[in-house]
Amino acid sequence: MRLPRAKFFNTTGPCDPTRHYMLPPTPRIPEARTLIEMDRYFVLHAPRQTGKTTALRTLASELTAAGDVAALMVSCERVKAVGENYAAAESVLLTALREAANRSGWPKKWLPPDPWPSNLPGVQFGAALGEWCRRCPRRVVLFLDEFDALQGNSMASILSQLRDGHNARPERHPFPASIALCGLRDVRDYKVASGRDPDQTNPASPFNIIAKSLRLGDFTIDQIAELYGQHTDATGQEFTKDAVERVFELTQGQPWLVNALAYEITQEMGVTGAVSVTRVEEAKERLIRAHAMHLESLSDRLREPRVARVIEPILAGTWPDMDMAFSSDARYVHDLGLIRSTRDLDIANPIYREVLLRVLGERAEVRVRADPRSFVLPDGRFDLARLLEEFVVFWREHGEVLIQQEGYHEAACQIILMAFLHRLVNGGGQLDREYAAGTKRLDVLMRWPYQGPDGERLVQREAMELKVWRAGENDPAPDGLAQLDRYLDRLTLSTGRLVIFDRRPEAPPWQERGAFEEATTPSGRPVTILRV
Repeated sequence: MRLPRAKFFNTTGPCDPTRHYMLPPTPRIPEARTLIEMDRYFVLHAPRQTGKTTALRTLASELTAAGDVAALMVSCERVKAVGENYAAAESVLLTALREAANRSGWPKKWLPPDPWPSNLPGVQFGAALGEWCRRCPRRVVLFLDEFDALQGNSMASILSQLRDGHNARPERHPFPASIALCGLRDVRDYKVASGRDPDQTNPASPFNIIAKSLRLGDFTIDQIAELYGQHTDATGQEFTKDAVERVFELTQGQPWLVNALAYEITQEMGVTGAVSVTRVEEAKERLIRAHAMHLESLSDRLREPRVARVIEPILAGTWPDMDMAFSSDARYVHDLGLIRSTRDLDIANPIYREVLLRVLGERAEVRVRADPRSFVLPDGRFDLARLLEEFVVFWREHGEVLIQQEGYHEAACQIILMAFLHRLVNGGGQLDREYAAGTKRLDVLMRWPYQGPDGERLVQREAMELKVWRAGENDPAPDGLAQLDRYLDRLTLSTGRLVIFDRRPEAPPWQERGAFEEATTPSGRPVTILRV
């Protein structure tokens, strides 16, 4: 008899309860059942790798098993290949629907007609759904997964046909009782994808049939503990309470990151015994260095103009021009999962916060030639003072060129210094970065482990704040000292460093920049200011 294979944490594709550790998926979308019982059409959206497909697939199975519903999930992913050719989109989508129905194991009388009835392009999809519903003895419920794959005219055509069928139902026209459009985007952004104005109201719009837009949420800390507890129950290997809390801090519950950290620890790193915070930190660093596919796909988005328009002021600490176009872009970036909310404009979690700066700083990092080992002092501590002196030399030589090359022009100074720090610190230490729109600063905490004289494990902590002096502004040093004071107080540190980038037209020539001065914070802490 073949023994059951061991379960593992899944990071690719939908989850399978027989193979993967997973939370019950349908409780994550409790409103969906109510909407389906009311014969409503709705949107389910969330960032990639959050469990949308798993939740819909499970819900379809549960609904079908429960009684009078034939619920089917169909992927629209292949439609992307035909672009705006709406006739081809209809054909590809109907083929995908038939394949999904044939895989379902349903009785023949529930299945769609074969072949589909012939009709004109532009009405073929709606007519085919109507004929299927006329024949099927059960209420048809349809989940269109990866609906974002439809583009322009293709999306507008399919949505219009869904609207026509939906509105004809009171006249006893057979059509799916409930349809869910599932993807990254909220319904407002489907208007953008189909070439329409997201802020324009139109009573004849194909979007006015959507009763509600549901967003699949991230895991809570209790859900992470429950998920990791399944592994403990199966193997006896415990994730300590501190480790679970650190996973939540780093991921803010983003499901793929939660699973990826656990997979890295239990499979790739082969950790035995209880999983500690140290192991979580190591797994985080390995994930980022490996450019895991999920992180890579997010990184690719950074060059999109809509994304850059939202992310750049967050990195720069400035407030964007909050017009209607920006509001639409912010919703789009939120739907991608890159920011926490459209109001606070903060990066979604510390891992994404680090990935963004690393990706954007790659052009600067390759120019750093200093040897990281040369900054380690004889006692094992890190020489941050010398690093800043080296940065002055680097800035004089490369700063002007790098700023001109940087697409994120307003955040170029922050990106370049972070790249320099990352290249020289992250081999043996870690950098924690804090930044958000409107703060006018970027805070950095360096943590460097070393061994004390008695062999004890110690951690050197150094805090730094970055500010930019822009045209027409007053010297940011007074505000910077006050802000740094609060940051040091929170970290319980007695001293820190303030780096001010002078971007004014009247700033000193590049070759003359790099002055160090000593100052004191409002509470009396000694601080070194570097002006570049």
